[in-house]
Amino acid sequence: MEFKKKAVDLYLKEGMSYKTVAKELGIHHSVVSRWVKHFEAEGIKGLEEKRGKAKGTGLGRPRTKPEDSEAKIRRLEAENEMLKKLLGM
Repeated sequence: MEFKKKAVDLYLKEGMSYKTVAKELGIHHSVVSRWVKHFEAEGIKGLEEKRGKAKGTGLGRPRTKPEDSEAKIRRLEAENEMLKKLLGM
């Protein structure tokens, strides 16, 4: 994050252009632009690393409690018996 802050400071405090800052730090000017926009919108928190697994996004299938194997067998056997009765077997 210090590297990003340095880039932002060079642009905002030193008045350097995106391209000049980028050239001095060895990065692309669009990266400097993005960091400055994030900093202006969110402050220092905008420069924090955001990669990684999202926490609590609610994506995906909701977790359910796994059914006990024996209970599942009993349930399926009961379903089979009911179907046999319906089909007259």
